[in-house]
Amino acid sequence: MTKKIEKTTHFGYREVAEDQKADLVKGVFSNVASKYDVMNDVMSVGVHRLWKDAMMDWLAPRTGQKLLDVAGGTGDIAFRFLQRAPGANAVVLDMTEGMLAEGRKRAEAEKLAGKLDWVVGDAMALPFAENTFDVYTISFGIRNVTRIEEALAEAFRVLKPGGRLMVLEFSQLPNPAMQKAYDLYSFNIIPQMGKLIAQDRDSYQYLVESIRKFPNQDKFATLIRSAGFDNVKFRNLSMGIAALHSGWKI
Repeated sequence: MTKKIEKTTHFGYREVAEDQKADLVKGVFSNVASKYDVMNDVMSVGVHRLWKDAMMDWLAPRTGQKLLDVAGGTGDIAFRFLQRAPGANAVVLDMTEGMLAEGRKRAEAEKLAGKLDWVVGDAMALPFAENTFDVYTISFGIRNVTRIEEALAEAFRVLKPGGRLMVLEFSQLPNPAMQKAYDLYSFNIIPQMGKLIAQDRDSYQYLVESIRKFPNQDKFATLIRSAGFDNVKFRNLSMGIAALHSGWKI
């Protein structure tokens, strides 16, 4: 009898069964949902806001466009998109209901609830027809997907011809000495911040480790091209701590 080989993947620095990762990631974001936005500000000293503004500058949202923001959590990207293009519409998809609940509260406070739909779903199996959206964004989420190639294939499927993919994700600094200094900060400070502010050190330890497991800028650009996207480009932010990747469905 042939023994079935179980596929594995990484969850931070842990090796886990592929079919376990989604639930583990969901657990992380369920735990930190109520403090997620506060922690983003603290961890990046507010710089994540500049990165997201740079994303919108490159994306140049237009009235009439339909956005799908995957792993959109509390709605940060969707809100920015709608503020730039008041006549647009957005769908925020996330696998964690708790994150979406926080986003709904923000949408009501900012009087944007009527322009947003909130959907619980999986980036690798989007519950939408092909050729539905003008823009697909995913911000600090794709590194948590079990099979990145499948998520990119789904992005290509649901975008209309002429549609655009844009990914904002932590990346790699090209200078080894700078990367080492950043690692010292990440591994020693961020988990402690998580413990103090979100009462959850382990989740933030995972988030730091997941950044180090994500492909560098050139390798990720290759994955985007392999999914069928054209005119693929990336821009480093803060010298490579984060990067923006852009691709078009032509």
